Amino acid sequence: MAEREASPLPLEVRARLAELELELSEGMEGMSHHPLFGPPSAARFHRRRSSGTRDERYRSDVHSEAVQAVLARHVESKVAVPMPSKRRSLVVQTSMDAYTPPGLSPLCSDSSSGSEEEAGPGDDMPGMEHWMTRPAHLGPAHLGSTSSSSSSTQSGGSGNAGRLADSLAHAHLSHPHLSHPHLTQSHHVSAHHSQTHHGIGHLSLKRKPALGVAENGGSLRRSCEFGSDMLWPPPLESDENHSAPPDVTGYSSDSSHSHPHSHSERHIGTIARNTQKYGNAERMETGDGVPVSSRVSAKIQQLVNTLKMPRRPPLREFFVDDFEELLEVQQPDPKQRRPEGAEMLAVRGEALGVVTNWPPSLEAALQRWGTISPKAPCLTSLDTTGKPLYVLTYGKLWSRSVKLAFNILHKLGSKQEPMVRPGDRVALVFPNNDPVAFMVAFYGCLLAEVVPVPIEVPLTRKDAGSQQIGFLLGSCGVTVALTSDACHKGLPKSATGEIPQFRGWPKLLWFVTESKHLSKPPRDWFPHIKDANSDTAYIEYKTCKDGSVLGVTVMRIALLTHCQALTQSCGYTEAETIVNVLDFKKDVGLWHGILTSVMNMMHVISVPYSLMKVNPLSWIQKVYHFKAKVACVKSRDMHWALVAHREQKDISLSSLRMLLVADGSNPWSISSCDAFLNVFQSKGLRSEVICPCASSPEALTVAIRRPVEDSSQPPGRGVLSMQGLSYSVVRVDTEERLSVLTVQDVGTVMPGALVCVVKPDGVPLLCKTDEIGELCVCSVATGTSYYGLTGVTKNTFEVFPVASGGGLVSEYAFVRTGLLGFVGPGGLVFISGKMDGLIVVSGRRHNADDIIATALAVEPMKFVYRGRIAVFSVTVLRDERIVVVAEQRPDSTEEDSFQWMSRVLQAIDSIHGVGVFCLGLVPANTLPKTPLGGIHLSETKQLYLEGGLHPCNVLMCPHTCVTNLPKPRQKQPEIGPASVMVGNLVSGKRIAMASGRDLGQTDDNDQFLFLSEVLQWRSQTTPEHILYTLLSSRGAVSSSLTCLQLHKRAERVAALLLERGGLQEGDHIALVYPPGIDLIAAFYGCLYAGCVPITVRPPHPQNISTTLPTVKMIVEVSRSACVMTTAVICKLLRSKEAVATVDIRNWPPVLDTDDLPKKKPPALHKPCNPEALAYLDFSVSTTGMLAGVQMSHNAVGAFCRSVKLQCELYPSREVAICLDPYCGLGFVLWCLCSVYSGHQSILIPPVELESNPALWLLAVSQLRVRDTFCSYSVMELCTKGLGLQTETLKARGLDLSRVRACVVVAEERPRMSLTHSFSKLFKDLGLHPRSVSTAFGCRVNLAICLQGTSGPDPTTVYVDMRALRHDRVRLVERGSPHSLPLMESGKILPGVRIIIANPETKGPLGDSHLGEIWVHSAHNGSGYYSGYGEDVLQSDHFTSRLSFGDTSTIWARTGYLGFLRRTELTDASGERHDALYVVGALEEAMELRGMRYHPIDIETSVIRTHKSIMECAVFPWTNLLVVVVELEGSEQEALDLVPMVTKAVLEEHYLIVGVVVVTDIGVIPINSRGEKQRMHLRDGFLQDQLDPIYVAYNM
Repeated sequence: MAEREASPLPLEVRARLAELELELSEGMEGMSHHPLFGPPSAARFHRRRSSGTRDERYRSDVHSEAVQAVLARHVESKVAVPMPSKRRSLVVQTSMDAYTPPGLSPLCSDSSSGSEEEAGPGDDMPGMEHWMTRPAHLGPAHLGSTSSSSSSTQSGGSGNAGRLADSLAHAHLSHPHLSHPHLTQSHHVSAHHSQTHHGIGHLSLKRKPALGVAENGGSLRRSCEFGSDMLWPPPLESDENHSAPPDVTGYSSDSSHSHPHSHSERHIGTIARNTQKYGNAERMETGDGVPVSSRVSAKIQQLVNTLKMPRRPPLREFFVDDFEELLEVQQPDPKQRRPEGAEMLAVRGEALGVVTNWPPSLEAALQRWGTISPKAPCLTSLDTTGKPLYVLTYGKLWSRSVKLAFNILHKLGSKQEPMVRPGDRVALVFPNNDPVAFMVAFYGCLLAEVVPVPIEVPLTRKDAGSQQIGFLLGSCGVTVALTSDACHKGLPKSATGEIPQFRGWPKLLWFVTESKHLSKPPRDWFPHIKDANSDTAYIEYKTCKDGSVLGVTVMRIALLTHCQALTQSCGYTEAETIVNVLDFKKDVGLWHGILTSVMNMMHVISVPYSLMKVNPLSWIQKVYHFKAKVACVKSRDMHWALVAHREQKDISLSSLRMLLVADGSNPWSISSCDAFLNVFQSKGLRSEVICPCASSPEALTVAIRRPVEDSSQPPGRGVLSMQGLSYSVVRVDTEERLSVLTVQDVGTVMPGALVCVVKPDGVPLLCKTDEIGELCVCSVATGTSYYGLTGVTKNTFEVFPVASGGGLVSEYAFVRTGLLGFVGPGGLVFISGKMDGLIVVSGRRHNADDIIATALAVEPMKFVYRGRIAVFSVTVLRDERIVVVAEQRPDSTEEDSFQWMSRVLQAIDSIHGVGVFCLGLVPANTLPKTPLGGIHLSETKQLYLEGGLHPCNVLMCPHTCVTNLPKPRQKQPEIGPASVMVGNLVSGKRIAMASGRDLGQTDDNDQFLFLSEVLQWRSQTTPEHILYTLLSSRGAVSSSLTCLQLHKRAERVAALLLERGGLQEGDHIALVYPPGIDLIAAFYGCLYAGCVPITVRPPHPQNISTTLPTVKMIVEVSRSACVMTTAVICKLLRSKEAVATVDIRNWPPVLDTDDLPKKKPPALHKPCNPEALAYLDFSVSTTGMLAGVQMSHNAVGAFCRSVKLQCELYPSREVAICLDPYCGLGFVLWCLCSVYSGHQSILIPPVELESNPALWLLAVSQLRVRDTFCSYSVMELCTKGLGLQTETLKARGLDLSRVRACVVVAEERPRMSLTHSFSKLFKDLGLHPRSVSTAFGCRVNLAICLQGTSGPDPTTVYVDMRALRHDRVRLVERGSPHSLPLMESGKILPGVRIIIANPETKGPLGDSHLGEIWVHSAHNGSGYYSGYGEDVLQSDHFTSRLSFGDTSTIWARTGYLGFLRRTELTDASGERHDALYVVGALEEAMELRGMRYHPIDIETSVIRTHKSIMECAVFPWTNLLVVVVELEGSEQEALDLVPMVTKAVLEEHYLIVGVVVVTDIGVIPINSRGEKQRMHLRDGFLQDQLDPIYVAYNM
């Protein structure tokens, strides 16, 4: 017999079973480890089918048909889901051998996935291959959902995939006009134009050249010197253009007419249309005129089209996002079904019949059988071949247990101080294949009156969940662990041979229980055997939904009563044989196989898990061999027996009178029971033998179906509506067969118990008869508490159910079972799910197991492992959201898996009426496991939340399932400016207006109107005074200029211009110099010659192709008559690369100033008109607009005087400048201020910091500088590059204690986090936090605020980010939710007046109101320079007037939103100080869902979500929000970021992210001021030139 059992199974069966390791969900903990099986009809199980592609465990026919019907319906509805794009390196096609599951030879590797015929005509679903080859019948849009893109290139692109992509291309890409809202249905129109689609369906996966950003060693991207000031055409969103695509993310009915905020009045007219692109991609224009390439934008269009599909209505949880707290507006769901039955009555089990010879305690029973029947077999253990390994008799069990009890009490510790006393807790650590040692240890503990705590064997120091078990042991005060010899040897050891302390565990003494290691007890020593009392007998561990482990205490009287109740309900008699496949350490396996068996002197055959993996039929063979009367199994064991069954001759189940199904309470076990009965009825199995039971760790056995002698009474069944269940209502479903759940009864209530059903949440009110609730049990035979947790215990073990009248159901306490269900007719108990598996989404309840079953019913099942699916919920935006994670087979292609995922989403949506928030596939064998092989659910959830799952595929559906966003803001008609002003006056608010102090004219140099005259005056009065010192990268002085030297060099430059250039007065000269002294001399040379200089950043030698076009464009737009530069750059402009990039023939003459003529010019030019042009300030804005601002001589003089007064600059002072000298305040400080004020400027080119990050700070320290200016790029470089070197710098003598002002020059909202980090880092080196401040300037006025040396410190306020989106300022306390810190941008400069105006009505606003900052000052620019006469558009940027109030003053509009606030501080003048807070640029702001968002706020939220996100940029595209993140770390982490980014933006900003792009570091372009160029990034993305690691399109 034994030999026959070990004989090999047929090859195909072994192939099928080889996947057991991965697929077998042991299901001891956590709901989704429960194997959920499904009932096939008899026909399903003829021999050929048993290796089928479905999972019979989770499948009922009805359910599979339902899923297939739903999917068929979706085929007709033509949904197109854009497929994510993945870099090739992420799609490594590993060899099949590497992934062949254990024991599966390559020969039979494909039989495991089922033969093709099985999905033949008889099946509901055609085979995958058949489906793939039907593009013609399915309609192109449906095919989009399967393959719509890139990865057909990775998957080895079969012909079918190619055809799919082609037909997809016809459907969505061939005609830009299809993106028009009214044409979305006209897919068929484009089918004839096949010639236009060439390969559009595929994203190219080649690495592209760097995108216009110098990437030297990766760090140059952040370079300050050669940033990417690049250009591109503006979005042509002027009013006469097409209306923008409809807002698919809002709920407004007229969304198709909504115009995005028009930027046209702020676009600058000096744009050349044919600008530099990222690469050489062909361009195409979309509806709103933005140039795109066909690839990525087609996918986005597809996404937009999909999102336009009708969706389920928004839910009742609409909350209004406003100043009031978020309000929930309750709206009853029209579909909600309500219970209609009468209130239920508590159901009582039959009386517990007291039999005279029942022992008074379990130890007494053991003593009785051990002494009167010592030879009777108690337990037979088996080896992995199925042969009996050891038979434990009752005599042996008794003697060994006594010996162990003596040793526990007397041999641990000393006589005076024993380690273990009666009542102490002791851990039992035994493997699943050693029931004998466990049983001896368990009864040894009972006899010694210590409390056993059985736990799993820890395999490694960091097992999933073992830390929580450690907490349980610690809280139970466990100091001793009993274990077997073999197990002790197998535990991980340290180098010294000691067992290490496991993570979170207390220090344990490991005690081996084998007899040979124990001392014999003295003859006169006997254990004290008492009657069962209320002492704790044992503690059973239970893993909660959140992963925490609790210990359920069971008293001795409960233990005995439970055994009696089981004996009575199962009809156990002496010497019966019982086969146990369950885990004997806990739950049903412990109760039947270890405890009740001893009470009745039964013989247990324990079948280990390791044997079941090799031979799933072993338990049936044992039943036949031992003529067993009872078998205890799970539905999993029945399922695998079916799979392995092959008409074996040597089995019969006729001896069985009871087949106990331990997880019979799982709704999906019914299918396994039916299928098993179908097949094994011929082997003598009777239908009345199958007895499902329901149990829980807290209430022990709740109900059990009794084995009956006559089979006339059929078991109870219920076909329940899934829709009804989601509202906790029992409805027998008749009309809608697609979403039903068939449940079987688990018999009647246990003897001596009282059961009722109560509402799961809140007060335990009794449910109605047709209502689902939580079962509660009142009985002696239940657990009594969670050890050491009185609070939680009260909620679970001391529940007093209340009837509707308010009276108590019973005076005794009930125990909550954690099971959801109802009591049907005849007192039959039905279970529909578990509290742990319950997911409540917007008021409706879903069971995780049901969702798993639906996912597994989606054919074909070739892409994921069946038993390896986890379903859990996460809280996002005030509601639970469903997450499904499955392990993907290594041999499935991207396309297949993606298609399977999209079908699963459709099926769950239709059958359960709920959207899935995230569906992820992870590589095989990577989900955390429980000790018995199931998925460790809480660890999986934790990994998901921390971004540690590393999925290989992700599909997010926030658009589908997040329906409780706040209502989009409806724009109210503007209140007129007059009413606003009157309102402010009435409410006592002052108008938001502020000014700096007056510009007094006192100095000697103020007599001169022109800067060129000041230089001549200085060269005569202080010829030897040094004005400029330039530092090299080593910190040494590389050159310097005195007043006279500068004057002389400027004269020679002027001579060169007049002599060689032959230039006229007023001609424009482009100065293309590296940062240095040549640039300054050339600038004054131009002034001496009467020409207008324009400073231009030279092209980057390593990156000519992307930096030279900007130079060329500035030269062209400024109409420069000549270019002046150094010999090196001259050579560069004529190099091969330069010639290849731009047309060199139409450059103006290029003058090399390295060898200047020795002679002076005949006469120095003296300007006659102070309003004449002094120089042009050209720069590229963050939105990619090139603008030249005209600066008059008057403005230059006023500017220099203003800075001089604010910073107290005098000839005796030294100022260190680490800024780019090409535009804005950086240029003024570098070139102009020293000549005007006479102070010495120490010039530090930012590019030198690339090689020596400490250069700037060392220079400031060594030269004892008190004032220094830098940019954010410089500050970031120092913070990142020197963060860990502060100690070494201190040792080198770096001392910043003399610094009085360190000003960051910027044109944006102050970056508080960066300035704070900088201050904190260098505080140890003497830097005073007060000294760090910011300046603010913009195009129309290059410096509005600058902190300066005197005056109050910059203040910080906290504003409510939600109010800010509605263009309102609401001040809140620091740390309050949704608070955003804003720092004052510096003190308003002398001679500057500021007012806050409404950008639409141009009316003045009150104090602390958000509006556009308008500025009036003598140093405003006098207009944009345009060689094309297009400045009409921007005329009001420089010459605006208020529409009400002071309408005579001329103001310049900055284009920045901000507000003024009068503080409690006083200025130098004694007045109260007005602080200006800049919020952000209008042209950068995004209008989404009617609200105004500033990109920086969303980016800050995203960067905080995961440690690997280094940088982030966001931009809108067709009303979708696109988030680009730079990943630092392995590419495997790329997909972890998608759910985290989506969740963070939803929670903090109430926005749904449309596309998440994960790229390498250095992809987001940054300009010289350290600002992100988001529009440039947008164009690169749309032209598919970012080479992203992953692009996810959120549904």
